[in-house]
Amino acid sequence: MRTLKPSLSDLLKSSLRSISKNKGRTVLTSLGIIIGVTSVILLTSIGNGLKKYVSDQFESLGTNSIFISPGKIFNENGGFNQGRRVVSIKFNLKDVQHLKRNLGDSLIMPVNIGFYNIKSPFASKKSVETTGATSDYGPNTNLTISPNNGRWLTNEEDQKNSLVVILGHQLAQDLFPQGTALGKKVIVKGKNLKVIGIIDKKGASLGGPSIDNYAFIPLSTAFKFSGNQDINTIIVKVKDKNQVDKTKEKITQIMSQRYDQEAFSVFDSSQLLSSINAIISTLTIALTGIAAISLVVGGIGIMNIMLVTVTERTREIGLRKAVGAYPRAILLQFLFEATILSCFGGLIGIILGFLGTLAINKFFPATLTLGSVALAFLVSSLVGIVFGVTPARKASKLSPIEALRYE
Repeated sequence: MRTLKPSLSDLLKSSLRSISKNKGRTVLTSLGIIIGVTSVILLTSIGNGLKKYVSDQFESLGTNSIFISPGKIFNENGGFNQGRRVVSIKFNLKDVQHLKRNLGDSLIMPVNIGFYNIKSPFASKKSVETTGATSDYGPNTNLTISPNNGRWLTNEEDQKNSLVVILGHQLAQDLFPQGTALGKKVIVKGKNLKVIGIIDKKGASLGGPSIDNYAFIPLSTAFKFSGNQDINTIIVKVKDKNQVDKTKEKITQIMSQRYDQEAFSVFDSSQLLSSINAIISTLTIALTGIAAISLVVGGIGIMNIMLVTVTERTREIGLRKAVGAYPRAILLQFLFEATILSCFGGLIGIILGFLGTLAINKFFPATLTLGSVALAFLVSSLVGIVFGVTPARKASKLSPIEALRYE
């Protein structure tokens, strides 16, 4: 008896014909894979977008920025302190003067942060993060203001407790929805403050307030509003980025003359960025792993449907074997069918993930990468192969006589 030796292309065509006969079942069978791939792509896109957003924010500060903050922010391993951060000291202008005397050419920028209600004739915003800063702060932290949107505050305005304010792009629109805020008055702590500048749009935030929703006032005015001269953070701008590590050591020595070394933290933007990215990566991996469970569930669904398919097509398998089809050909055809179902779900999932990323990116940072797409498709293909083996082996081992007798 002549045996049938179909080529791989023939088996592939036969698999496609079998799948196309029941389109509804094909979609339902692939649903688990579709959901899994879509979830994996969306979560990795959000994770990648968050990393890019954080990197962009710190790049705006520059790689030569050093931060001095009360309390111990980092642990011995370089990660964030997981325990409650105890703040036992408060910085003041004496600390700033002490640093200026000892750091030579480095730029020292003290910052006071308060939360105040801001009102305009058209709207009111509650608990707006209001940063008290010096005239050096804006130009050295990349807070750009277009020429037609005003300017940053001057040293004279800071020295004289001037009642002026600079608004973030979104805050300005919220307070003055019908026109420009420039030159208008807003009320803060019962005082009328003139809007002298509107910061250029910076974009989405990390789920919290972004610079677009901040307000900036002179440091001396912030002291007057708060009733004290506490400084939340001191930023040191080093001229040469290669001197950052050396300057950090020197700052630690200087501040240790006034405070216990465990009472404050000295760190640069790269150190903070590294710690934040490590947290984002861990969360992304954990959430992606959870989402990937649906891929396993989808694979089990494919296996179950393929086992049912083997039962439904028992007589077909028996007839093919009776005319000389190799068990290997039967195995490959059913394995192809399972893989095609899985790949089909993967492709649909990739398309939905891409569209979902575009939709999310309008409200939250999300970046789709080729690597995440390739990985999701590869995993979905492997799921089809792994979970398709059992039904394929069952089909290939059927006895042709018993199969032909099957009703």
